[in-house]
Amino acid sequence: MSVAPRRIKSGIPGLDELIEGGFPEGRSTLISGATGTGKSIFGVQYLYMGAKQFNEPGIYVTLDERPELTRQDMLRFGWDLREFEERNLLYIIDGSIAKIGIPSEEQFSLPVTGFDVDKLLLEILRVSKRINAKRVVIDSIPAMGLNFENENEIRKAILKLSFMLARTGVTSILISEINETSNTFGKYGVEEYVVDGVIVLHYMGSGMQSNRTMHIRKMRATHHSEDLHPLKISDNGIEIHKVDEAYDE
Repeated sequence: MSVAPRRIKSGIPGLDELIEGGFPEGRSTLISGATGTGKSIFGVQYLYMGAKQFNEPGIYVTLDERPELTRQDMLRFGWDLREFEERNLLYIIDGSIAKIGIPSEEQFSLPVTGFDVDKLLLEILRVSKRINAKRVVIDSIPAMGLNFENENEIRKAILKLSFMLARTGVTSILISEINETSNTFGKYGVEEYVVDGVIVLHYMGSGMQSNRTMHIRKMRATHHSEDLHPLKISDNGIEIHKVDEAYDE
């Protein structure tokens, strides 16, 4: 008799009821979408609420934006990341400037010798053991891809990253950017196959009005909604609404 996987609460209001109570523990989920769809907010909210509501330590790996800017941006939602960093419930690994050879001022970062996926994995494992991490967010896959000369190398790096995250037992989110009209769910055409779940965020304009939506493309070991759900970014972060639910913009 098979045993249902334990669920990790997403911290995103309205989402868990669509995925049997949360993400399957120890699995990875791809969050993809075009610019402005809320991908990074989604990732940070997953970690912040994991620390605040469930006392689950998490790691945010930023390969794009500098950590200090992320901390500033998240204050608009009332999320003081430093509070949980000081309590050893949230650590940020800075990989945003390693590729240009500038040392980071962060406690955890990649060496200035340049980006290397093996060094990134070692840093994630080191920090994970230190705080017994339950959650990891990689933001983002396209930023990581800029460090490779060809797409074959990028695909190998993504495969290695996904495999090693699964080995550590963390429940992870990988963030990727795609065009709104793209027929794939990851920039390099491999991300959606190596992860256990795919959630696509959309930002659609119609005349004078723009709407954000979320679609759960796949979620292994999970009965999930297949509808296109309204997504709202409020002062409290991301909220997912029911298909027939009207809400004020």
